[in-house]
Amino acid sequence: MAARRPRLIVWDWDSNGKHDFIGEFMSNFVEMRGAMDGRQVQWECINQKYKTKKKNYKNSGIVILNLCKIHKMHSFLDYIMGGCQIQFTVAIDFTASNGDPRNSCSLHYIHPYQPNEYLKALVAVGEICQDYDSDKMFPAFGFGARIPPDSKVSHDFAINFNEENPECAGIQGVVEAYQKCLPKIQLYGPTNIAPIIQKVASSASEEMHTKEATQYFILLILTDGVITDMADTRDAIVHASHLPMSVIIVGVGNADFSDMQMLDGDDGILRSPKGEPVLRDIVQFVPFRNFKHASPAALAKSVLAEVPNQVVDYYNGKAIPPKCLSDYESSRTLAP
Repeated sequence: MAARRPRLIVWDWDSNGKHDFIGEFMSNFVEMRGAMDGRQVQWECINQKYKTKKKNYKNSGIVILNLCKIHKMHSFLDYIMGGCQIQFTVAIDFTASNGDPRNSCSLHYIHPYQPNEYLKALVAVGEICQDYDSDKMFPAFGFGARIPPDSKVSHDFAINFNEENPECAGIQGVVEAYQKCLPKIQLYGPTNIAPIIQKVASSASEEMHTKEATQYFILLILTDGVITDMADTRDAIVHASHLPMSVIIVGVGNADFSDMQMLDGDDGILRSPKGEPVLRDIVQFVPFRNFKHASPAALAKSVLAEVPNQVVDYYNGKAIPPKCLSDYESSRTLAP
């Protein structure tokens, strides 16, 4: 079967937008690949209108390809199969706007028979992420609460109160730490999320310097309202966009989340207060209320929808290949 030969069109570009058609030629990858060994490959650029009207017309020029290089675009699966681990971190909003946890109207109320919105979102997203993490140990932090022993407000405290080792064993371990944490803290404020983004970014920065695709960090922030450190948060996100890191924000409750939509960047490029743009879109915001009556799988699918592309964009942008693909690629090549 002959290789398909797509048409390539050549224009004379003008800054006013009135580009002039020069001509066209047909080629395919098989022909272009001839330039990989140092040879030139060339085609006549033909303007059919001139060819029809002018007897002595030969061509409108020669298109010459001096060099052909092939760059493999790796997939998310390539990186996972190559040993890249997803490092999943949870940050929970413990500000007073959530309501007194002892009150059944509170977003942090622990019902004896059904999970609150924080737990629903945590479990739905966490159970997917833990499948990409071999040790299934998850750092879990809180923000916006007065914590023991001195009742100082913290925006990045370990919910197991072990600052040296904030990791919890599996998502169930995070759930248990959350439930034990609630009676020991006083919900307070303000709603500052920049500190927790910076904390995870610090770990991601160390990973970046290895120049290997071994760990990619995902920060899940569960919050009930408008954040109060927007300028610092924008700064932190712009910095994090250069690192192997993504930020997922799930809005819990019925507050106005319009500021969160701005952080998402889907409606335009997010910039720092000084005007520096994000290198890549790393934030995904999802309001939990849109999934109140949907399955946990539907929430997880929406929340994690952009992560595979974000992982690939980061590593491809840095020209970092998957670590150990030989066995996986061999099996994929030999598969029928």
